[in-house]
Amino acid sequence: MTQRGVEIVLGRLVTDEEVRRRFVEAPLRLLRELAALGIELSAVEMAALASIDAAAIGRFAQALDPRLQKAMLVSHGPSAQGTDSGSEDEG
Repeated sequence: MTQRGVEIVLGRLVTDEEVRRRFVEAPLRLLRELAALGIELSAVEMAALASIDAAAIGRFAQALDPRLQKAMLVSHGPSAQGTDSGSEDEG
């Protein structure tokens, strides 16, 4: 078993919205692409990961602190960078 590969894939699924979207569309295709990038997964692990309920992954992702999520950037020109209010006031 390649537990490290499973952990990487699960981490990507819950922290990267684009990976999650692609997983919903075609789980096995995404998993094969990740494997082609060097993430080691056995056939059994691929089948098990492909059978995960995408809605459950989405719920878990929503429960995570947003600071752990990969930002989805939509290009609106050069001024789009740095639009985060940077609100870190906690008290």
